This record gives sequence, structure tokens and C-alpha cells, in this order.
Amino acid sequence: MMKNQLAGLMKQAQAMQDNMKKAQDALALIEVEGQSGAGLVKVVMTCKNDVKRVLIDPSLLADDKDMLEDLVAAAFNDAVRKAEATSAEKLGGLTAGMNLPAGFKMPF
Repeated sequence: MMKNQLAGLMKQAQAMQDNMKKAQDALALIEVEGQSGAGLVKVVMTCKNDVKRVLIDPSLLADDKDMLEDLVAAAFNDAVRKAEATSAEKLGGLTAGMNLPAGFKMPF
């Protein structure tokens, strides 16, 4: 009986690992957009934190360099938060019942 239980657990672990890999691959295809300056600066990135585009409204190019840098940083941070939230939502079902510590990020 113990051998069958162990085999069942191993099968479940393998299935969970396969599902996690599929979910991670899917996250690489999902894009989120972070914004700042009322949409004058936008950063588009995947949920794997690969930046795809940085869009800057031409009206900002003649303005203060420091302000533009701050807006780019804020848009990037907004995109990162959105990517993390989307990832947590997509992976949440896979980690349910695992009793992971608060703040533990998947994938490792």
C-alpha cells in the first residue's frame, strides 16, 4: 500500500511540475503595460520581466531630463507590479494548498 501511495505522490508532483512549466511558458507571452505621467511614458513588458517597448510622448523630449528619467522609472515600476500581479493570478491555482510562506515568489 505504501508503495502505491508514493507512486501516486510522485505522479502528482510530476503533473504539478509540468503544469508549472506550461504556466511559466504562457507568462512569457503575456504583455503588460506600465504607465506614468498620465500615459505620456509607457513600458511594455512580459510577465517574465522582459521589456518589449518603451514609448515616450514626443512632447517630453524637450522637457527636463531628470523628470523624463523619473517618469521612465515610474512606468517601469508600474509594469513590474502589473507583471507580478498577473503572474500571481495565473500561478495561484497551481500553488494552492502548498502552504508557501507569505511573499514567496513563484517561479523560484
